[in-house]
Amino acid sequence: MIVSVASGKGGTGKTMVSTNLAAALADNVQLLDCDVEEPNAHLFIKPEWTVRETVTTFVPNIDESKCTFCGECAKLCQFNALVILKDTTLTFAELCHSCLGCLRVCPAGAVEAGERGLGILERGNRNGIELVHGRLRIGEAMAPPLIRKVREQAGRERNVIIDAPPGTSCPVIAAVKDTDYVVMVTEPTPFGLYDLKLAVEAVRVLNLPHGLIVNRCDVGNDEVWQYAKEERIPILMEIPFQRAIAEIYARGDLIVEALPEWKSRFRSLWENIVQQAEINRGRESEQ
Repeated sequence: MIVSVASGKGGTGKTMVSTNLAAALADNVQLLDCDVEEPNAHLFIKPEWTVRETVTTFVPNIDESKCTFCGECAKLCQFNALVILKDTTLTFAELCHSCLGCLRVCPAGAVEAGERGLGILERGNRNGIELVHGRLRIGEAMAPPLIRKVREQAGRERNVIIDAPPGTSCPVIAAVKDTDYVVMVTEPTPFGLYDLKLAVEAVRVLNLPHGLIVNRCDVGNDEVWQYAKEERIPILMEIPFQRAIAEIYARGDLIVEALPEWKSRFRSLWENIVQQAEINRGRESEQ
């Protein structure tokens, strides 16, 4: 199983859910923190880092001794990373999306493979949990290539939990696409409901089965439950607004370790996710 934990906005408890779910499963789980702009799962897992590597991506280098300035590369590039002038070719590495198209269409073989640093990838372990995350280079605008590198680390022999970035933009799509199930974490407030609706639209475009966790379930109003009922979205778990939970989280500790009764609740959550994913696969096979 590959399960993504996502949210329409930040601050809903997405990382709290993903880290505690991983800790509840422990010996058979890999946690991928794909929020590469602000990875924070490590603050709770506290792994011993064993791997650290620099991640780069393709950018074009132009050999002007071969370039005929025909403009084929610039015509292909939809992001204006290449500009042809009278007797020179300008490249804008920050705009390049690393599609390799310019390398393939150049009739003179003037485009050579260069690279741009995206950030770093780190891997570590603690108590049977393998944590992998990426850290985007300061000033780097494009997170999806680094997120894809983190996703490539997913092992086939383990259950995988993905802590996705908040929101509904390109980094979120790169994190959650092709997963077995998406768990969306929200709060019962007007802002939470508004962003939840955007997140639901995004996962439905990707045709991904999904369920809902309501965090701080005893504040706000009941509109989230009404929306879930109308849209037939299963509510997988409710987490109350309790001082003890808030204090544990603020210390950077795991709820399932500080409050043992929550370990069984998060294990039940996983069983519920597996069951919902199987139900969805059954529906797809019938169609």
